[in-house]
Amino acid sequence: MIEITNLTKKTGQTIAIDNLTFSVPSRECLGLFGHEGAGKSTLLKLLSGAIKATSGTIKIHDTNISTHPIRAKKIIGYQPEAALGHGNMTVKNFLGFIAEVRGLRGLQKRKMVDRAITRLELWRVLDSPIATLPAGHQRKVALAQAILHDPRLLLLDEPTAGLDPLQKQKVGTLIQSLAEDMTVIVASRNPEEFSCICQRALVMAEGRLLADAPVSELQRSSHYYQAITLAADAPLDLLALAVLPGVAGIEEDRHTAGSVTVLAMPGQIIYPHVNALVANRRWKINTLSLEPGRLSDVIHHLSQEALN
Repeated sequence: MIEITNLTKKTGQTIAIDNLTFSVPSRECLGLFGHEGAGKSTLLKLLSGAIKATSGTIKIHDTNISTHPIRAKKIIGYQPEAALGHGNMTVKNFLGFIAEVRGLRGLQKRKMVDRAITRLELWRVLDSPIATLPAGHQRKVALAQAILHDPRLLLLDEPTAGLDPLQKQKVGTLIQSLAEDMTVIVASRNPEEFSCICQRALVMAEGRLLADAPVSELQRSSHYYQAITLAADAPLDLLALAVLPGVAGIEEDRHTAGSVTVLAMPGQIIYPHVNALVANRRWKINTLSLEPGRLSDVIHHLSQEALN
């Protein structure tokens, strides 16, 4: 159990973290979402022990991070957003160095380093200096060092930044697997990437907690909940879609030609009507998907309300 009570961090006159209180049970994957400047990275730095709080308490599995920082750090893995230090070291040497810092020696060290390398698919870049790697590979090295010692709490700051879609999918699957054995807190500006990974989410703005709820509950409050997104090569009859029962409106995707989203009125299920229209008109549809709700939409509205 991770317990955060009345946590505040001030930098000069600026309140970076404003009196946060929440808890995270063991083996939960918690999403930490919000726009840039919301305080997500600062919160992870506080939880990792990288910086000290102005006031409040942080307990990691009954260990107070302020009074027993060394004991707490032994059970924490932290992947920061910032670039790794030791850029001149090769990936292999860096991970070996981190393993020794973590107290791993001999056979156990080799076993844990090899497992992290395998999990992050780093075999091909082992002899490359970290600073020469693309941003996505540097991110994977950062994640590898965070999981080397099997932490009980894993803190991930923008773990998929710089990765291509396939790499993002693989890292997402790895995070899901890790959450079966440890508590995982993921901070991201792209919440949709983690909507199927995190069971629960905190939404932040200006260091304050705006929402603490299951991901599915936040999705249901989205403007796009139960919406239908269609993509076709030929233009669709938008009027025919707009007059279907339960339809609240139509949005055209400015970035993807032929893609439209049909919005549902609150409490209405429009999928059968849209599907029937497509079949009756014999439209050639490339994709037709039911939206679970967009976390980015919810975060935007909550943040706007907090600022007004």
